[in-house]
Amino acid sequence: MRARTLLTAFASLFYGAAALAQDGNPVGDLPIIGAPTASGIGFQPAATSLARDLQWLDGMVLVIITVITIFVIGLLGFVLLRYNQKANSTPKTFTHNTPLEIAWTVGPILILMFIGAFSLPILFNQQEIPEGDITIKTTGYQWYWGYEYPDHGFQFDSYMIGAPATGGDNRMTEEVRAQLEAAGYTEDEFRLATDTAMVVPVGKTIVVQVTAADVIHSWTVPAFGVKQDGVPGRLAELWFKAEEEGVYFGQCSELCGISHAYMPITVKVVSEEKYEEWLDWAIAEYGGTPREVADASAAN
Repeated sequence: MRARTLLTAFASLFYGAAALAQDGNPVGDLPIIGAPTASGIGFQPAATSLARDLQWLDGMVLVIITVITIFVIGLLGFVLLRYNQKANSTPKTFTHNTPLEIAWTVGPILILMFIGAFSLPILFNQQEIPEGDITIKTTGYQWYWGYEYPDHGFQFDSYMIGAPATGGDNRMTEEVRAQLEAAGYTEDEFRLATDTAMVVPVGKTIVVQVTAADVIHSWTVPAFGVKQDGVPGRLAELWFKAEEEGVYFGQCSELCGISHAYMPITVKVVSEEKYEEWLDWAIAEYGGTPREVADASAAN
């Protein structure tokens, strides 16, 4: 117990130093857009064309499913009323109806072809990775995310506010509440907000390389319409282009161990000017490659 107390105290001191180091972060306050809502049953607001296409496809398929369900229930009701023993005491003796069998075979084929004509282009749009304006590598660990900006040679880890690494134990306490407020969040963002965040500029194509260091994790941001498993030893990719400045939350969506529920994702979408300021700050903060050196290397 004493060792655990000492460890927690050390983590609190370490996090306090890290929080002070974040004071110069130029990102500033942003509206929270991509977050779950209490008692919500719909999608988060779509912040990318990918998410908008997926939500439209879901609505279209839901209409088709609803029509099919009502049609089948209607047929069952008709059969129960028309062909029960009281209404039809002498049943027919035939066993086949060729036109009907053709109809219930061809009908579903046509429905599936119709759905495929819309869903396959959306799927291909997700999986065909474009040339990115910015490439970011994210690695899933038990249980936090690491982010690397390879073009500028720096990386940092991102822990849930209230996780053991920040001096907590995954529960809401007064210390955790103070940490959330210091980071610009409220209690509503507990288990969603992280101490650091992926920062990207609005309107730019972002390519995210996803992998994992230990077990399978999954990098998912619902408002962006992206979800990609990170598999140890493999490098997968996803892309998005955020259309509105703000804070967007996600979660690891692959069962990865005892603290699976405590490795959220925070993405901050900022203006291009603010992103350039943050980039200069991050290079200095995390020991990255100076801008002039990186630009010269890219030119060569």
